[in-house]
Order: sequence, then structure tokens, then C-alpha cells
Amino acid sequence: MVFSSETFLFLFLPVFLGAYYLTPFRWKSLTILLFSWGFYGWWRVDFLGLLIGTTLFTYLVGIRIGRAPQGSPQARLWLAIGVTGCLLVLGTFKYLNFFIDSLAWSLGTTPAGMGIHWRLILPIGISFYIFQSLSYLIDVYRRDVPPTTRFLDFAAFIALFPQLIAGPILRFKDLADQFTDRRHSPQLFADGFALFLLGLAKKVLLADTVAPLADLAFTTPDPSFLLAWLGTAAYTLQLYFDFSGYSDMACGLGLMIGFRFINNFDTPYISRSITEFWRRWHISLSVWLRDYLYIPLGGNRLGTTRTYANLMTVMVLGGLWHGANWTFLLWGAWHGGWLALERATGLSRDRSATGLARTLLVVMLGWVAFRAATVADAFGVYAGLAGFNGFGLSPDLALAISGEALLFLGLGFLAATAEPVMRDNLQRAWFTSHPDGTLSVSRSLLPTLGLAALATLSIMKLAEQSFSPFLYFQF
Repeated sequence: MVFSSETFLFLFLPVFLGAYYLTPFRWKSLTILLFSWGFYGWWRVDFLGLLIGTTLFTYLVGIRIGRAPQGSPQARLWLAIGVTGCLLVLGTFKYLNFFIDSLAWSLGTTPAGMGIHWRLILPIGISFYIFQSLSYLIDVYRRDVPPTTRFLDFAAFIALFPQLIAGPILRFKDLADQFTDRRHSPQLFADGFALFLLGLAKKVLLADTVAPLADLAFTTPDPSFLLAWLGTAAYTLQLYFDFSGYSDMACGLGLMIGFRFINNFDTPYISRSITEFWRRWHISLSVWLRDYLYIPLGGNRLGTTRTYANLMTVMVLGGLWHGANWTFLLWGAWHGGWLALERATGLSRDRSATGLARTLLVVMLGWVAFRAATVADAFGVYAGLAGFNGFGLSPDLALAISGEALLFLGLGFLAATAEPVMRDNLQRAWFTSHPDGTLSVSRSLLPTLGLAALATLSIMKLAEQSFSPFLYFQF
């Protein structure tokens, strides 16, 4: 079940909201938990057991860590048990196939040739809920949060369906108080509903419309210069509007039931360095990698060489987190190398238009490896970008490119690069600012009609297109 499906929009969500608001506050966590498990089990009931087992394991280990004296051998032992257990779950389901394939390739054979005729299915959302489990255990060990004894709250946190499948990556220490005391109001619900509709429009009207152009470029052998650049530009927009649209929908759903999640994107395509890009793109992952990997490795405190090594290590592991494929390792190494280069040369402080163009080019080139099925496919697209595969389009490929896709490609780049200005104007038109810095949806007629038009167009688009899952579901 995905947010941009008729089943979710017209069945699951209305039933959940009705049940949630009819439930007394003391039992709202149970309502969230049951519906979240139902949401996850809609895909595959058997993997729901893995989610429940991981939740129970993390909860019990967290209690044992909290009971041990701070920094004691017992606390370190239980932390090691918890981290190892979570990583074994993630490693088995996400990377065992990759390990077997790589081993078979190194031996000059195939998995079938080695007598292995099975493949593990990747449980949806496993990378996200394992990272949330890990952060909880580490935070309990650091005494950043006390171990919770409220299992229903903790289980609801891990399974919270608005962000369960594709983030943002939440930390229990940021939401613990919200589980025990959060505000509900018609205005907050309206704020969340508006944000949800904006995210739906990003996904359906922008990401899904340019997706065929990206698919055409990345499935055509040896794409030409024009097709390679069109496809790379299309995927650059598709990924952003798909993932940021999901994040907006998740944050909107959270607001509708009183939760405030971390903002996961901050106009990343106006960044003037890769360093800035990673402060704006997938912010919850960047924060997680910084707090639980980069800083524990020493950060920038152990000298220049160690800093560069830490940056490269973190980004390569961040790439591997996205998927068990050499393409993700290549993408992570590409970004890690640029982060180190910017730190060494001072390019991270470049605020010029040249920095903006350079950063966008670096990001787009990185997305080629991120999107390609294999490293060989990625270099086939790179060859096209360099003009080595010719420059024009064959008649059949030209016919396969729709005018709608080209129109929305241009509109998408305008929206992504002019987003700060558009966002400010949108906020003035659609939202009312308050002295405490918060925003609420305007009650005037024009913004309401605008939201209604977006909702109508999005639903019409949904009705005419085939099933289109969010891209980050695969991670």
C-alpha cells in the first residue's frame, strides 16, 4: 500500500483517522500501532513478523542497557548485542544476495553454478526501521534518552506508518515526549492535510510525469548525447520530487495526528557545494550518519588525513545503505571524494553562480550511478553524456518522448531551482504566520481553491496512470 494509491487515500486513511480521533488519548498509541502493522502487513504478512521481532528485541535490549551503569562493561556488552543483532537482520536480508553474487562472480561462476537456487526478498522499509532501532540503542547507551518502559509507545514509534516505508529517519529521543503529550486541533489537522496534498502533487504531477523520460534513457543501450542528458535531467527531478513528495506527505500525516517530524529537504538543488547539498538533501539521513558514524569515527578532530578518510568511509557506507549494488558504492565514493576535495580546497565556501552550476553538475553525474542497474550501464550513460554515442535521436526514440514529459521537465527544473521564491510566495498566499513563528493554513477562499485544484489534478492523474511506487521504497 502506498500513499498515492486509491486504497490508501479512500479506504485506509479515512478509516484510520476516524478510529484515531474516536480513541481516548491513553490508547492512541495502540491504535497507531495496530493500523501501522496493518499498513505494513498489507504488503507481506510474513515480514510483519520480522518488524515485530526487531521491535521487541530492541525494546528489551534498551532496557538492559539502561539498567547497567553508564559506560560500564555490561552496558557496552548489551549495546554490542543490540547493534550486532540489528545489523545482522539488515545485513542478511539486504546484502546476502549481493555477497553471494559477488563471490560467484569472483569465482567465474553464478549462484546457480554454486548450487544456490534461492534469493532473499528485501523487506520493504527495513533500512529505515533498523536505523531507528540503532539510534535508540545508542542514545540509551549515551544517556541521551532514558529507556522507555512503555512498549506500546516504542512499538508505535518503530512502526509509525507515515514514515515507516521511506522515512524521514526519526529518533525516539525527538518523539518520546510527543507520545505522552501532543496537541490536536482542527488547524493543525488542516496544516497537515495541506502539506500532504502538496507532497501528493509533487509525486503524481511532477515525478511520475517525467519518469518515462528517465526510464527511456536508462534502458536504452548506449544512449545518445541528447537522450542521455534528457534522461539524467529527468531522473534528477524525478528522484527529488518523488522523495521530497513522500517526505511532505509523511510530515503532513504526522501533523494530522499531532506529531512533528524533522524536515527532510531544504531546496537542495540551489546548493553551491556538495557540502551544502548534504545539509539540504535527505537531512534525516545526513544527521544520522553524522551523529552515529562520522563523529564516533573521529570526525574532523584527528587530523586532515583522518578527516578525509572519515568522509569517504561515511559516504561509501551511506551509499551501501541505499542498496546492495556496486553502483551505490560508486555513488557514495563520488560524493565522499567531492566532500574531501571541497574541504581541502575551500570550495565548500564558494557562494558564486559557478559553485551553483558545478554542484548541480556533480549531483547529476552522481545520480547516473545511483539510477543505473549496473556499473557498466552507468558508464554507458556517461559515454552518452560525453557525446561518444552520437548526438541525435533515432525516429523511434523521438516518437517515444512525449511533449508532456518535456513540458514538465522544464516546469520541474523551474520549480526546483526557484523553490525558495515559490515557497515564500506560497506561504504568504496559503499560510498565515503567527508571532511564535508557526504557520497555519489560510482560511481565505483562494488558497482553499488552490489546494482543491491540486487535489483534483492529482487524483485525475492517479486515475489515468498505472501503479507507481515511491522510489525510496526499494531502500
